[in-house]
Amino acid sequence: MINRSSLIFFLCAALATHGAEAQHGAADFGGHVKSRAESTLYPADSAFRDAFGRRADDLGLELRLKAAFRQGRWGFAADYQGIALNADSLAHAGDLPGLPLPALQVIDDRRRWWDLTYTVGDPDGAVVVHRLDRLNVSWTGARTVWRFGRQAISWGNGLLFNPVDVFNPFDPAAVDTEYKPGDDMLYGQYLFTNGDDLQGVAVVRRDPLTGDVESGQSSLALKYHGFVGMNEFDLLAASHYDDTIIAAGGTLTLGGAVARGDVTWTRTARADVFQAVASLGYSWVWGGRNVSGLIELYRNGFGQPGGAYGLNELAANPDLLARLARGELYTIGRDYAAASMTVELTPLLRLTPNLFVNLDDPSALAQVVVQYDWRQNLQLLAALNAPLGAEGSEYGGIEAPVEGRYLSTRGGLFIQLAAYF
Repeated sequence: MINRSSLIFFLCAALATHGAEAQHGAADFGGHVKSRAESTLYPADSAFRDAFGRRADDLGLELRLKAAFRQGRWGFAADYQGIALNADSLAHAGDLPGLPLPALQVIDDRRRWWDLTYTVGDPDGAVVVHRLDRLNVSWTGARTVWRFGRQAISWGNGLLFNPVDVFNPFDPAAVDTEYKPGDDMLYGQYLFTNGDDLQGVAVVRRDPLTGDVESGQSSLALKYHGFVGMNEFDLLAASHYDDTIIAAGGTLTLGGAVARGDVTWTRTARADVFQAVASLGYSWVWGGRNVSGLIELYRNGFGQPGGAYGLNELAANPDLLARLARGELYTIGRDYAAASMTVELTPLLRLTPNLFVNLDDPSALAQVVVQYDWRQNLQLLAALNAPLGAEGSEYGGIEAPVEGRYLSTRGGLFIQLAAYF
């Protein structure tokens, strides 16, 4: 029987062997190499500064090899992902025990049905990860699509905050959102004659402590997507980690603007929780340049009310902590506003300033993202982050397990160079 690491290396070798062919009949090959660097500064009263000094530096290299094959109605796709990290941030959990919030961790498959990840090195510093991020087989009919295996899915109408997207959502402040991590699932879609469609997923997961497949760790969801004139709506029902989720949302055309949003109700073992997101987007030409803008409001029913971010208060909110640990939420407060604008300075250069505001603290994260298509297959991505707020606020730095210290930063710089083939 072929073991996990042998399968990963075998597939990596097979993709590399055929990677020089961009296209061959019913087979497509491609991929990218991304080299990134991130530096974060810490103020004098930061608990991180006690562990790392004035700054932490993270270096990363990612290789993705993609292969897709199609024969008639059948298809097969596989993505190998190789990651090399030398990151000070990986040591947060080890050097600062008792953190109320999850620290940066190396991606693994402890929760996934299939263990297709092989890690070499020190998880608190330098590591090399080999994994299969996509591995699925599909069948496509006239109105029906079935896909089984490791894949990614994105639902919901929020553009920055997205409470409907519970399957590996992106951090609202994430800079590189090209690929979501895949999950092991069965996905189906049926297309109605009027253009509406019904989608369903069954995600199988393991208990990360026992390693056993359990229904209480898995998800089953159905989503109906429909049209009313030029507008769209979504209806969703799901069982997710033993919670029941009901959601409704859609998009609405308002002249030249587009309004979108979702409302979700989640029944947990402890409470009924509502979340909501609403945004308004508009595009225009300004000084001969293409510009698109967005404002968004988000209500996080799982969040802490009134800026109560002390260790005892957070410990009394296990529903919030569980979703933070699973990577489903990235905010700890209740009410947020966000604004984003993308300016096309040239056809190859785009500037995107973002602002994320916790309305209850108040505190904020200011971000400026630059994307430059340097060559035909070469892209430079950079971002500058600046937290704003008083000590004890979410972005200013919440209370740390060490008295008189805060989980705070002065800001950070992210730079990534990606080459595609």
